[in-house]
Amino acid sequence: MDQRLFGIMTAIHENCVENGTEAGGFVNYVNGANIAGFKKVATAMLEQGIL
Repeated sequence: MDQRLFGIMTAIHENCVENGTEAGGFVNYVNGANIAGFKKVATAMLEQGIL
């Protein structure tokens, strides 16, 4: 169970860093999480044919 949670948290962190890195290398975790969440929902909607 701990390994599974660790994997989930690692993926969340990587998504936040990927989507929230700003100029100068600063990571805005709030913006990164929001952008990653938006992308996930948008992808799901496209796959369902909603958009």
